Amino acid sequence: MKKLLIASAVSALFAAPATVLAQAKPPAAPTLDKVLEASGISVSGYIDVAYTHADRNIEAGIPAGSVTPVAERVFDNQNNSFALHQFGLTVAKQPKEGFGGLVNLTAGKDAQVMQSSPAAVNATFDVTQAYMQYATGPLTVIAGKYVTMHSTEVIASTGNTNFSRSILFGAVPFTHTGVRATWALSDQVSLMAGVNNGWDQLTDQNKGKTAELGAALNPIKPLTITLSAMSGKEGTAPNEGTRTSLNAVASYTIIDPLSVGLEVLSVSQDNFTSLVNASTIKAKYSGVAGYVTYMFAPKFRGVVRVESFNDKDGFHFGTADTKYKEVTLTGAFLASDSFEARVEGRRDQATNTVFTDYAGAASKTMTSIALQGLYKF
Repeated sequence: MKKLLIASAVSALFAAPATVLAQAKPPAAPTLDKVLEASGISVSGYIDVAYTHADRNIEAGIPAGSVTPVAERVFDNQNNSFALHQFGLTVAKQPKEGFGGLVNLTAGKDAQVMQSSPAAVNATFDVTQAYMQYATGPLTVIAGKYVTMHSTEVIASTGNTNFSRSILFGAVPFTHTGVRATWALSDQVSLMAGVNNGWDQLTDQNKGKTAELGAALNPIKPLTITLSAMSGKEGTAPNEGTRTSLNAVASYTIIDPLSVGLEVLSVSQDNFTSLVNASTIKAKYSGVAGYVTYMFAPKFRGVVRVESFNDKDGFHFGTADTKYKEVTLTGAFLASDSFEARVEGRRDQATNTVFTDYAGAASKTMTSIALQGLYKF
């Protein structure tokens, strides 16, 4: 017993300084994630790098210094090239009640296409979104620059399941500058309304404004529907006219690994000079796109996109009475929550010879392949 008491005393003697030191040690400094979380600020971003090859000279139709994409390709308009398409960064503070805001910056090759008017030539940086927000109960109001309500696909590469963007995506505005209100009537129904400068305009080209209306519906868990419409003056005198667009997007999860989507678009423009006889007409274009997505395994995804686009008056692409069709197959390997690799093949076909090969000969078809790497943080 005596030895046990001595051993206990010695142990306590050595333990005492350690206890004092442990108590005296300052607490670990909070990480940046914890600081941002405590402040209600979220930071996220991504890097999109890809290689694209096409059997037609899709760069030939882009005039030197132009910011306009050629034919129906929006971001992937490279003949045979690696490209940093997008580095995206979003910083936001969006409380459920009170004031907040969001800033979304995009750098890379795609920035020259997505920027609003007045646009800089060969720009590699774009303030894609920057708006203030006020939320109270079911009502949320934003004011500034924000993305459009139209289209299944979005500007940010991480929000799409294909590498290339659809023809329909390039036929709607990317962003608007104005004011938009969203009223959540329930978990199943939200209504949107707003007024803005028009299609991709930081400052309005005319005195007229564009009105927008929308509805987001989720009648049953696997089905989502978004309906949106816009109408307002576009262009400048003497070619100023009312442009009206209607867009419907729906997606349905048939079973856990299988989902389908559908998009329908119709756009008209008053006071358009006909490409056929130079008369003034109401020009129109319309299109439909379908999507099938299947998860073959937790890390492997396959996507098929099929679409048809009718540029009846040449208002969008500049060649009258032309119909376009395309089929895209995209395979993805989801290596982790932060990294995704994609391989894609795409075939485009038109009723007129709108494509040009490397020898200068006109063609009605184009085939392209692409490899893409996406890193999210």
